[in-house]
Amino acid sequence: MSMNDRHHAVAGSAPGATRVDLRSDTVTQPTAAMREAMMAAPLGDDVFGDDPTVNALQAALAEQLGFEAALFMASGTQSNLCGLMSHCQRGDEYIVGQMAHTYRWEGGGAAVLGSIQPQPLNHAPDGTLPLADIEANIKPDDAHFARTRLLTLENTIGGKVLPMDYLAQASTLAQRHGLARHLDGARLFNAAVAVDAADPYAAARRICSHFDSVSVCFSKGLGAPVGSVLCGSRDFIARAHRWRKMVGGGLRQAGVLAAAAHHALTHHVRRLADDHALAQRLAQGLQGIAGLTVEMPQTNIVFVDVAPAVGAGLLDHLKQQGILATGLYRLRFVTHLDVDAAGVDRAIAAIREHCQRTGA
Repeated sequence: MSMNDRHHAVAGSAPGATRVDLRSDTVTQPTAAMREAMMAAPLGDDVFGDDPTVNALQAALAEQLGFEAALFMASGTQSNLCGLMSHCQRGDEYIVGQMAHTYRWEGGGAAVLGSIQPQPLNHAPDGTLPLADIEANIKPDDAHFARTRLLTLENTIGGKVLPMDYLAQASTLAQRHGLARHLDGARLFNAAVAVDAADPYAAARRICSHFDSVSVCFSKGLGAPVGSVLCGSRDFIARAHRWRKMVGGGLRQAGVLAAAAHHALTHHVRRLADDHALAQRLAQGLQGIAGLTVEMPQTNIVFVDVAPAVGAGLLDHLKQQGILATGLYRLRFVTHLDVDAAGVDRAIAAIREHCQRTGA
C-alpha cells in the first residue's frame, strides 16, 4: 500500500480496505511532490530572518493577496492570536461571531493572553454578523466600557462563504467607526474557489481587500502538514513578529515547513473545486434518507442533523466500516485531497445501511 501513506488500512475490515477520514481537512498527508519540495528547500534561521524559503513564501502570499508583508506561523490559532494582539491593547474589545474560531475554538487566547475582551454576536443563517448588530455593539468612548477596536470575521464560516457585498458593507461600517478589520481566512481559498473557480487567486485578493489583516491556513484543504501565514501592513507585521516570539512561535530552519505551504499555494488552490464537488456528491447521496436532514454545502463541509434514533451508534457503525466523522446529533463531514468519489460513496452506503437497520 503506497500512495505516500495517504490511505490507511482499516483493522477489522475487508483485506485492502482503506480508511475514509472525513473528520476534517486537517488530516491530509503531504503529496509526493510536496515532500520533494520540503526535502529540497534551502534553509536558514528564521528567527534571524534569513531562511530563504520562509521569506519567499511570505513575499509571495503578501503580494498575491495585496498586503505589504506577511509572517509565517506554526498554526492558525497562533496566527489569529498574534493578529488580535497586534491590533488591540489590554482592555480593548473585538467584535466576533459566536461560532468563530477566534472566540469559541482557540482556547480563549485573546482574553487570557492578550487581555482583549470579546464581544460575541449571533450569526445570521448565512454565517454573516448582521450589520445592525455590529453597529449596536460598538461601545461609546466612555470609561465604563472596553474600547471597541476591531471587527473580526471568518471566511469560510462553517463551510459557508460570506457574500462579497456583505464584506464590503461590513468593512465600510467598521471603517466609519474607526475599527480595524481582521479576517480569519483559515479556509480563504475555499471561499475564493467558490466565488470564482476560474481565477481563485484574484477572488482571494478581492476578499482580502476589505481587511487590514488576514490569517491564511495551509494545513487544511491546501494539504500542507503545518503552517499559517498572517498578512498585513509592514508596521502591523513588525508588531506581530514580536508577539510571535513571545508566544513561542520563533522557529529556526522553518523553510522545510514553508516549502510545503508554498507548494500548496502554487499547486493545490484550484483543486479545492474537487473537494467542493465531492461534498456536493456526499450531500446529495444522503438526501432522502429517513432520519437525516442534510444542509447542502457551499464548499467542502457537509453538516447533517440526525434524529436521535439514528444518532445512537451511528459513529461507531461508521468507524467499524473504516469511515471517520465527527459529531453525533449534528454530523460534520469534510472532504479533502485524500478523499475520492469511491470513499464518499462508501460513506453514503454505510450511513444508509445504519439508518435502514435502525428503522428510522
